[in-house]
Amino acid sequence: ARRTSREVRLDMARLFVFVEGETEEKFVNDTLAPHLCGSGYFSDVRARLLGNARPRSRRGGIVAWSSARKDIIRHLRQDRRIIIALLVDFYAMPKTGFRAWPGRDGAGSGREAEAAIGASVANEMGSAFHVGRFVPCVMMHEFEAMLFSDCNAFARAIGRPEVFPELQVILDRFGAPEAINDTPDGAPSKRILRLVPDYDKLLSGNRAVQGIGLQRIREKCSHFGGWLQRLETSADSIGQS
Repeated sequence: ARRTSREVRLDMARLFVFVEGETEEKFVNDTLAPHLCGSGYFSDVRARLLGNARPRSRRGGIVAWSSARKDIIRHLRQDRRIIIALLVDFYAMPKTGFRAWPGRDGAGSGREAEAAIGASVANEMGSAFHVGRFVPCVMMHEFEAMLFSDCNAFARAIGRPEVFPELQVILDRFGAPEAINDTPDGAPSKRILRLVPDYDKLLSGNRAVQGIGLQRIREKCSHFGGWLQRLETSADSIGQS
């Protein structure tokens, strides 16, 4: 049967997700990529570390916005079929000086920063650019916040079922996984490490994601869930920009 132009666009679409560390890189490649490809939207989904020209042992962390923007713009201009996504931590983003990211200084939320980052890319790309080809997600805290989406499944997945009650107390205090953090030492990963000193961000974190399941995470993390929904439909932008 003859395929429609929309079906051709979805089949041809490629997605690169720029991330700040290897934990997020593994999350995208092991969890998000199979989900998105399985939905039939992208033929090629992969993570790319920000500043990935550095030796692997020194990768991760937020690079200067000028460097990140240059890489993003280069990919958008080189391939009209590509969609670029971004998954970064609001509090880790530089907010002053030459490394500052748009919207970080003075922004009260990740959504405000997302808008400023999106505007920066759109302005550089010009008036013909379809904004659906760039899909940023600025999480207020960090990857580990999502693991509180199901504290029982999290504890069991990392082989420490006895810490479930203490994990649940943390979640109950804040009300939602994406809200967990209120002090410099209150980052979700630091709270986990106090309960599980041998917790490994890369291995344990992604083992926990598999145990919890992507559907549960998107249900409990509304900001992340909204971003994922945009990715699931963003291939419609291909052919329109």
